[in-house]
Amino acid sequence: MKRIEVRELEYFLAVADTLHFAQAAERLGIAPPPLSRAIAHLERRLGAKLFERTSRRVEPTPAGRVFEVEARNTLRALDQAVRRVQQAGRGVLRIATPPGTGAGLLRELVRGYVVRFGGDTVELVFTRKQTTAVRDGRADAALVCSDEELTGLDVQTIATEQPVALVPEGHPLASEQALTSADLRQDPAYTADLPPVGLDALIDLVATGQLLAVVGDSAVDRLGPYVTAVPVTGLPPREVLLAWPAGSHDPRIDDLLAATS
Repeated sequence: MKRIEVRELEYFLAVADTLHFAQAAERLGIAPPPLSRAIAHLERRLGAKLFERTSRRVEPTPAGRVFEVEARNTLRALDQAVRRVQQAGRGVLRIATPPGTGAGLLRELVRGYVVRFGGDTVELVFTRKQTTAVRDGRADAALVCSDEELTGLDVQTIATEQPVALVPEGHPLASEQALTSADLRQDPAYTADLPPVGLDALIDLVATGQLLAVVGDSAVDRLGPYVTAVPVTGLPPREVLLAWPAGSHDPRIDDLLAATS
């Protein structure tokens, strides 16, 4: 079968969105008869009826509903591919990272790439939805944790962080050599679920005595004089991963991984 064209997918989705051939044709800037013929031709090529048509309504068939999902996914993937090519053409490597990522880790990642390979610039995309930024093409790669949803992405561990507790200066636990989760749970300010704020705001909450929290030790380089980091035993280290689109052949990703090794 001849490959379906993008124009045909757009025609089909316009009808699926409006459930009206005349309105879909107006959206597309064409006359209704050519649109109707294009849909009929698409149905013949697919060997399946996509719409039930009567004088009063247009409804997708079961096959049409399946094709609608696939058509939207196809156009979305094409848009993502275009964005990635445009970014690669501009020489900008975009890395998505959550606000407040340890400055030392980011510095090592970015400087290692630029110093070793030069030429390309690096742009940081600060977002808490790093994997979404990669999937929709706003970023070429992302720093993520191993417990995130990674479907459709390739990943490689680039750092391992040890858990540390952030406690206010002068707090009874600040002088300890190491702490356990049980030690922390005795303080009502401790929470195992971090609030949805950046690292700087988190540090401010700890400094003012409103919060005790466990984070990765890359955060230590961001602490001011009013917060102490104490190692926490009994908790596993946290892997920091670099994630990028599965099956990507972008040589810049290979260069970035090489720079972290």
